[in-house]
Amino acid sequence: MKGFSHTALHRLAVGAGTVLACLVLAISALLALDRTFPPPLPKQLTVSTEVLDRDGALLRAYATPDGYWRLDTHLDAVDPQFVKMLVAYEDKRFFEHSGVDVLALLRAARQFAFNGRIVSGGSTLSMQLARLIEPRESRSIWAKVRQIARAIQIERRLSKHEILERYLTLAPYGGNLEGVRAASLAYFGKEPRRLTMSESALLVALPQLPERRRPDRNRGGAEAARDRVLKRMVSAGLFGEREAARAAAEEVAGTRFALPALAPHAADRALRNAPSQQSHQLTLSRRVQEGLEAVARASAAKLGSKISVAMVLADARSGEVLGEVGSADYFDAARSGWIDMTRASRSPGSTLKSFIYGLAIEQGLVAQETMIEDRPADFAGYRPRNFDMSYQGDVTVRQALQLSLNVPAVRLLDAVGPARLTSRFRQAGVIPSLPKDEPPGLAIGLGGVGLSLRDLVQLYTGLANSGKATRLRDGTEAEPPAQGGGLILDDRATWQVADMLAGVRPPEGASRRGVAYKTGTSYGYRDAWSIGFDGRHVLGVWVGRADSGSVPGLSGYVSAAPILFKAFTRSGLAAVPLPRAPAGTLHTAQADLPVTLQRFTSGSDGLVTVAPTEPAPQIVFPPDGAHVELSPASAKASPLVLKLQGGRAPFRWLANGKPLTEPLRRRTATWQPDGAGYSTLTVIDAAGRAASVKIFVE
Repeated sequence: MKGFSHTALHRLAVGAGTVLACLVLAISALLALDRTFPPPLPKQLTVSTEVLDRDGALLRAYATPDGYWRLDTHLDAVDPQFVKMLVAYEDKRFFEHSGVDVLALLRAARQFAFNGRIVSGGSTLSMQLARLIEPRESRSIWAKVRQIARAIQIERRLSKHEILERYLTLAPYGGNLEGVRAASLAYFGKEPRRLTMSESALLVALPQLPERRRPDRNRGGAEAARDRVLKRMVSAGLFGEREAARAAAEEVAGTRFALPALAPHAADRALRNAPSQQSHQLTLSRRVQEGLEAVARASAAKLGSKISVAMVLADARSGEVLGEVGSADYFDAARSGWIDMTRASRSPGSTLKSFIYGLAIEQGLVAQETMIEDRPADFAGYRPRNFDMSYQGDVTVRQALQLSLNVPAVRLLDAVGPARLTSRFRQAGVIPSLPKDEPPGLAIGLGGVGLSLRDLVQLYTGLANSGKATRLRDGTEAEPPAQGGGLILDDRATWQVADMLAGVRPPEGASRRGVAYKTGTSYGYRDAWSIGFDGRHVLGVWVGRADSGSVPGLSGYVSAAPILFKAFTRSGLAAVPLPRAPAGTLHTAQADLPVTLQRFTSGSDGLVTVAPTEPAPQIVFPPDGAHVELSPASAKASPLVLKLQGGRAPFRWLANGKPLTEPLRRRTATWQPDGAGYSTLTVIDAAGRAASVKIFVE
């Protein structure tokens, strides 16, 4: 090469190598410093624990341990227009730089030199995030240099998407509000998914001077800051002057809303069962929950200062709880609002009568139009009385259930047996609370047993679900509940009970809505109940005092039933028609009933009766639980033969509650099945005693 000696070339090569080596050493040193002093970027930010509804809507949030409302924020849950405005206002080259906007820093330095004060800081969103995760002690040059270094480190570790999400989670918005979600909920009462232009501009402006611009403390300052953002957006070409003018004309609300605190008892239970979990999703519906809580608060206010209201609304098919109100007001000490009355064991009053009547119908003892006595009676020393201390005389079974008469219910319970009733409860997944070491007695029929509102709703899912009760679940369970449920009544008896309850007169002023319902009042006016169902949903209501105090005048029909109908309406759920009658199920007129079903008689009526000397009837063929191979074709030629022992003639046979023939004096009969499936065969003797078997025809 001309003009260069070998010595010069050698020196040039050595110099270049030295520069390259120094550059490599500098880069290595920077990388070593980066690894030695990494930015404090935890994988998971400390955020508020959230309880969500079935669709992901926020039911309740809990403040962080340091007392802040800081909700986890994802970009897909924030209005895109707000994000565009934020980037345009704070860091317009955010997606181009690597943490530091050199042009913005030079502009800030020039403005400082000419004005003698800081006009703009030149901070990028990455630099602001660095300041949020590692707050500076002063506004010094060294603090700015450190912030720049941290921003570069952050950009090496996080994507732009992640940087935005962390900024939107940590940015200050005044008081103990951090993050755009908490601010939107507190200042606008809604999630930031759909913000107006005015709302977006205000949320962009707040983090710069959050305390001075808080709309609940300084509405004028908040409006001025919002308007500056709107003007900047016009200059940036994000939207036009007319749009900005319309947004500026909107008034900034000077209030701060409380963050959602729906379903507090369920939310607390979810946290107790999974304390380390940051987000809990329940089966509840926020819309349903809001409606039920509003009805509970308004109703309790009318009833009295110490009276509370609890409700459970469930899907009878899935068992999912859609709404549950543990008390009228969680924070009301006078009502002991912190106590979850959906799970407290109380006397259910007359609400269990539905299942007594259902069992009696299932066993072929009565039909809807069977006559039964409502007169004073003595059951081995137990003398039930009606709620109003009066008696109706002879009434139909339908009237007895609809009027909730006590004596007829006890007569039927005496016939079907209290043990059989509680056995059906256990089969449905509900364990009644009884006195220790005592067998179930007749008092169960009038509320002499302990059940929770949740238990009662679970039992009634059977009446809305063709006899099959469904186990309830709300998503707070520490362990998944047992699958399925149990048969509490057969489908024919279930329909008969639902048909009778659907005829109960609604409270004054309430629309019928296609709801079948039953009320109950416990002894001493301590608990008022109302539980209703349509073809899909079951809603139970409890009214009373959490301390079990007596409330004179409290009753299921007067106090709880109106709440039931209001809550059904406010739930927003569409009414579902009650199920149709199963094949072969009829509402038979009294004149068309067989002789043995026209009147129910029992020996427990306080009168002298002659006990039958024969043993009770017993079906010996087919045996209970048998599978009978009998096709319809062969049934025509050779029907199934039925045999019994004992009992007093004549005998009345019923198949699935439908009479087979006229009363017979012989102890055999024939039956031609009308199809495959489960069937219940019942025989009733002249003394009114019955025996039943359940078989499966194949």
